[in-house]
Amino acid sequence: MLRLAHHLSGMIGARRLAVVLGVLVSFAVVVSLATALVMMALGFLATRANELDEERTRQAVFGALSSMRSSMVTTVRDYAVWDDAVGAVYGAPDTPWLIANFGLATEGGPLFDTVFLVDETGRTMLAYRNGAPLPADAQSYGGAVFAELYGKVMVAGLKPGEELGAFLRTPDGPAVAALSTVRSASGTVEAPAEALRTLVIIRHLTPARIARIADNFLVSGLLFSDEKPVGGESVAVTAPDGGAIGFLSWTPEAPGDKSYAQVRPLVLLALGGVIFFFALLVLTGAAFTIRLKADENKARLQAVTDRLSGLCNRTGLYAGLEDLTARAAAQQCDVVMLYLDLDGFKEVNDFYGHAVGDRLIRGVSAGLSRLVPEGAMLARIGGDEFAIAFIGEPGGQAVERLTASLLDFFAEPFAIGERVAIVGASIGIAVSHRGAVDGEELLRQADVAMYRAKQAGRGRAMPYDVMMDDDRDARREMEDALRAAVSRDEIDVVFQPIVRAGDRSVCGVEALVRWYRGGTTPVPPDVFIPLAEATGIIDALGPLVLRRACEAARNWPEIGISINVSPAQFRNPYFPDQALGIIAAAGIEPARITLEITEGYFIQNPSRAKLVMDRLKAGGVRIALDDFGAGFSSIGYLIRFGFDRMKIDRSLTVAAEQSIKGGAMLQATVALAASFDMPVTAEGVETAEQAAFLHLCGCDQLQGYFFGKPMSEKAFGALLAPQLDARAAG
Repeated sequence: MLRLAHHLSGMIGARRLAVVLGVLVSFAVVVSLATALVMMALGFLATRANELDEERTRQAVFGALSSMRSSMVTTVRDYAVWDDAVGAVYGAPDTPWLIANFGLATEGGPLFDTVFLVDETGRTMLAYRNGAPLPADAQSYGGAVFAELYGKVMVAGLKPGEELGAFLRTPDGPAVAALSTVRSASGTVEAPAEALRTLVIIRHLTPARIARIADNFLVSGLLFSDEKPVGGESVAVTAPDGGAIGFLSWTPEAPGDKSYAQVRPLVLLALGGVIFFFALLVLTGAAFTIRLKADENKARLQAVTDRLSGLCNRTGLYAGLEDLTARAAAQQCDVVMLYLDLDGFKEVNDFYGHAVGDRLIRGVSAGLSRLVPEGAMLARIGGDEFAIAFIGEPGGQAVERLTASLLDFFAEPFAIGERVAIVGASIGIAVSHRGAVDGEELLRQADVAMYRAKQAGRGRAMPYDVMMDDDRDARREMEDALRAAVSRDEIDVVFQPIVRAGDRSVCGVEALVRWYRGGTTPVPPDVFIPLAEATGIIDALGPLVLRRACEAARNWPEIGISINVSPAQFRNPYFPDQALGIIAAAGIEPARITLEITEGYFIQNPSRAKLVMDRLKAGGVRIALDDFGAGFSSIGYLIRFGFDRMKIDRSLTVAAEQSIKGGAMLQATVALAASFDMPVTAEGVETAEQAAFLHLCGCDQLQGYFFGKPMSEKAFGALLAPQLDARAAG
């Protein structure tokens, strides 16, 4: 190809060759545009045909769902509105008749596979599934949907036509159910209006049932899934409250695409010759340019690219910032800089190794590349530090949306092969108004704001302020105030109840530290505790909290008390003897004391941690692994350290509510603890539903705002008093 171009150039001259190539290219462009218009028209027709077919299929699926519900309502009416049923259900139930006509009807029948008979008090009288007794009650089996339908049916009473049907999820999977009160069809026998009994029939949406629906309604590839499919068409199967219990998806027939596929080769064939000749000429010209520029571009790219992530490096960032600053000054716009530092990346490297850390960096880089706005610069400027720069308004919505998207991105765990890593991000924001601040200073300002965000609790974004340069003075003032508060015993200790999962009685309490600076201004624990750890104040603060907690525990001899221990305290070689001495001075049994510590310290200092734990446990103190599931939870550490209790983090409870996989993870965590004979406390319980689910999963103790917020010693004593009085009376 190159020889041909060189030969033509020698024959007709380079200038004339350029003219000929220009004419040919113009002709090829015209032909290509005409062909493209034809293809676009055909494509539009194909798309429209696909849309019509998809709409027909969607209506068919909706019709199938409506038909299933209506069929179930008709079936329950046939079985419940029946004179013989009234005679067998009310008074002394005719159990053989009920089993023969209701229970055995579930075996292989096309109408329903599960049946419940519920009396006027809500108690289950009969439960059968697939022709065999079912050890379950209707309330727990049907959940909230059953409760809602049951209430409506009972209110309707003997009114005709008040049978109800709905889709719901049971322990055996998604299903459609129908309810009706058992009443007379002819009026010759009477059902007691004040003590009506209810028949519940359920048909589960098994794969065989879905396949039968697909055949009846001519829907290709109809499938049921718990979560909405990422691609393809789907219809939500909804419960009465509008919530989806699953989705029906199908494979579109795409008749338009099939027709388009038949016509397209004919059109493309007509264009083939032109494209071939056009491509020949274009490739010939491109070859000359590529050869001349390839080496130069490669060297230039390597100089400004980070090899691990493929993003710009610091050199590339500075070069790009010069261009952005110049453009901003000319256009009277601002340059916005976001500086990101990953929270927890060092722990990933230490725990999983640098190979996993490198894969995490590549994954983060790929995710950030999709989030940054068009035209923005994205660079990796350090081990776990990234920078984003673009032209925009400092207080504009674009900056807020980008910041929110970045924080949401880091809120999700990262899957790295078979491992899961959880990292956050602290973000600093700086602005060069009208390009007045050069790139290096802009990066420094964003770096300062990022460290301020990290000090404020991580996982957040903060804009740069000139006052941040005085942060050292403010930090020193807070340190002095905290040191003075500890020395004057001005630290408050509050108490949050821990309850038994079974009967919800208070069985323990956790002591939590609070500080009101100047006696009025509350300082968050995640602010002053890291400060205390970094400055050594924790060596006085920790014993103070332990002493106050033990003194309070003397007033509640019936329960145990838990106290959080800082990793910095564990690093103190005198801590075990000091803690045991405080407990002994308070005059309480060491077995009532549970010291809680997060797994991070055990990862960093396993040998030292084991020695401290052994000394404390030898003194009778219990050790709990706190916030399990929030970081790099390891089975190996559970085996090695032999904790007395596991406290699972609230994030596991939230994940269990959000997805089936999250629920499975929570159950697996509790089962793991059970395999080590380790009782489990669930933290962060905020609703009755969470409490019930955690109890079912095997947690023996629960803690959270649902049972009580952190309160004063006096308030907790008042909370505990009725329980102690009841025990004394018993």
